[in-house]
Amino acid sequence: MSKTLLLTALGLGAALCAQAGDIHGKVTCKGVRDSADAVVYVAAIPGKTFAAPAAHAKMDQKNLVFIPHVMAVLAGTTVDYLNSDAVLHNVFSPDACCDKFNLGTWPQGQSKSYTFKKECAATLLCKVHPEMEGFVVTSPTPYFAVTKADGSFTIPNVPDGAYTVKVWHPKCKPSQKAVTVAGATAAAFEIAK
Repeated sequence: MSKTLLLTALGLGAALCAQAGDIHGKVTCKGVRDSADAVVYVAAIPGKTFAAPAAHAKMDQKNLVFIPHVMAVLAGTTVDYLNSDAVLHNVFSPDACCDKFNLGTWPQGQSKSYTFKKECAATLLCKVHPEMEGFVVTSPTPYFAVTKADGSFTIPNVPDGAYTVKVWHPKCKPSQKAVTVAGATAAAFEIAK
């Protein structure tokens, strides 16, 4: 490879790297035990669509708990619900944004699936065990993250540009704000019950 060609390739690589960064920061959830399980995501981008992943997301039902408690997926993703308990389980949602689906009841070792078609924050419940509760948040873009206990999050590979970034939490009111991404970009949110 000639020196000129190598320099051109390096320049192009640097330019491409400069066009995408990340959104990182913290969500502070006031009035709750910690700031875990907030979903931070880039709202719909006019004129942009994103293909759903072929691989299914997996949520388990084990020891009468949905694992993970909160899952974030891209619109169009199919979620498989495995029953790992020695009792029957059911999964349904009362929310209209996911057509109030009800997968029925099934035994240990088996799974049933549902495809989340559009932006939605779906509450998951089990008719057999009313104490069970989980959530699937469907993002219209592939740019999302679920916060750690300290509220920190990183959304990688976000193209530079101006976006609306939304925050959802199981126990707090949702919020959103404008964020302009230029390489690594910090954003902080404060939400409350």
